[in-house]
Amino acid sequence: MSVLEVKNIRKSFDGEEVLKGINFSLEKGEVLAIIGSSGSGKTTLLRCLNYLVTPDKGQIYVNGECIFDAEGRRRMSEKELREKRLHFGLVFQSFHLFPQYNVLKNVTLAEELQLKEACKANKTPKEEKRKALAEVTAHAEGLLSQVGLLEKKNAYPCELSGGQQQRVAIARALALNPDILCFDEPTSALDPALTGEVLRVIRGLKSSERTMIVVTHEMEFARRVADKVIYMADGVIEELGAPEQIFTNPQSEKLKAFLRNAAEGL
Repeated sequence: MSVLEVKNIRKSFDGEEVLKGINFSLEKGEVLAIIGSSGSGKTTLLRCLNYLVTPDKGQIYVNGECIFDAEGRRRMSEKELREKRLHFGLVFQSFHLFPQYNVLKNVTLAEELQLKEACKANKTPKEEKRKALAEVTAHAEGLLSQVGLLEKKNAYPCELSGGQQQRVAIARALALNPDILCFDEPTSALDPALTGEVLRVIRGLKSSERTMIVVTHEMEFARRVADKVIYMADGVIEELGAPEQIFTNPQSEKLKAFLRNAAEGL
């Protein structure tokens, strides 16, 4: 059973169709790279998956459960939206860390809020709540260690480099153990010297247990790390296949032109 199935996702803005029927699936542990020119619909697709944008048509399934169906759509409460979003972790282009909180608090915040809400609903005794909060902190420290930033746990975002901020954002996205971890051009706001450190962290996250979707303009990264590559153009999946097929034997003329331009740095 696929961990993710996307069926006929369509989305328009102001009468212009941005996504024109997107279909794909992912197995657990697979890494999907999505490539394409600006305006091809890559980011809109990620935002649809993460409930930041509501598709006009289509269905989304996670672990066999339909978590979105445009046909039977109704207005969801904020609580329902939060629960749906828990299936996906999203790392943005521009970090979006909370400047008023230190690194550790940025990573623990969502899990702490979730825990406090559950403790309130279940009338959890204070001592049990205290132990649970300590476990949240230990979990966050483990994630910061994984991305190589445990020693920065008391620092504030303004004291970190761009690469370090993005690594904190990755740890934060992992904190709630999402089914699918999504990256939206995670290195686009970084200079070349910092890009490598973030890509190394993402590469290190690859495992049989972690499913990832990476929207990226780093072709070599997509070639080496992805199990599948989608090339999007004009709101459709122009080509989908294994990295070897996409990069060494492209079929679409649009993909051939895109790869030529990417190789020339255009």
